[in-house]
Amino acid sequence: MDDHTPLKQTPLHDLHLSLGARMVPFAGYEMPVQYPAGVMKEHLFTRACAGLFDVSHMGQITIRPKSGPIEDAALALERIVPVDVLGLAEGRQRYGLFTNQTGGILDDLMIANRGDHLFLVVNASCKEADFAHLKAHLGESCDVEMLEDRALIALQGPHAECVLAELWADVATMRFMDVAEAALHDVPCIISRSGYTGEDGFEISIPASHAADVTRRILEHPDVMPIGLGARDSLRLEAGLCLYGNDIDTGTTPVEAALEWALQKVRRTGGARAGGFPGSDRILADFATGAARRRVGLKPEGRAPVRGGVSLFADPDGNTPVGTVTSGGFGPSVDGPVAMGYVDQAHTAVGTKLYAEVRGKYLPVAVSALPFITPTYKR
Repeated sequence: MDDHTPLKQTPLHDLHLSLGARMVPFAGYEMPVQYPAGVMKEHLFTRACAGLFDVSHMGQITIRPKSGPIEDAALALERIVPVDVLGLAEGRQRYGLFTNQTGGILDDLMIANRGDHLFLVVNASCKEADFAHLKAHLGESCDVEMLEDRALIALQGPHAECVLAELWADVATMRFMDVAEAALHDVPCIISRSGYTGEDGFEISIPASHAADVTRRILEHPDVMPIGLGARDSLRLEAGLCLYGNDIDTGTTPVEAALEWALQKVRRTGGARAGGFPGSDRILADFATGAARRRVGLKPEGRAPVRGGVSLFADPDGNTPVGTVTSGGFGPSVDGPVAMGYVDQAHTAVGTKLYAEVRGKYLPVAVSALPFITPTYKR
């Protein structure tokens, strides 16, 4: 992004300022990185009660089949994502990936079946490219629309259901990855039981004109605190969730990224609709033979965090490079540093000792299982 390009603002911008947020540039938007409580308190409050995040910078896109049946839109989308969209039931959503011809990941996204159309949520930094990608591949058979008039918030944490149930009692019947429409304070919203923290919670799409009012009223609940990008990053890292551009990108395949679970059997070799998506030859070969490297969790010894970009070695003298850290920081819930990265297949076993090069020193780290915390999704 050009340094002189004005930053965009979400519909909640004025609310952030009124709450004392420290604003920073992020994906072309001016976004809150933290509030007066600070990143540590925001993180722990989310794990204990409920945190509210503004994620309105992300892209919200609808896909409507010109022919009428939602199955036609599902099959059209399957041409560019390696997941089972046709089998996605109405009122359910699924994690998906856009892949390129070499098997790399263009973006990760959420795909929901809304009955007569598909509803997608894509990353902010990729949303214009994703929209163009969808128009190019689906434009002849589907109407593809970027929803510019909606905000998106996330309510995450063990008290999220109780908070939202005060506005809509039926929320208690939703399970992880359900999607429904409901009125919150008489405003029609699209609610999914999902999120990016490892906690039970919800993402709520709200008409932009009512977003600040609905959000402000949710924040009035004593169990809710506004949460910025800083704690959002530490929460997702503890949960072992990828950040696009850090942990996955166009040079990373789904198998390398340990995202095999995102490709349902019907799209794999031997499945009813195997292949047929960009990079399928490379991706399905990775399934068959394994990838040369893999994303793993990393636990540094001691208290010093190991940041993204740091090189990993098999020996304490730095003679045998084996990988790279992609995300790292301090995990408040585990009370210690945590990280993720890619290492050669031979060094992926949990407990394997590696060494991270930090300012000329080689600090010991151990390969760890992901996630670092126990997720609390309501299945």
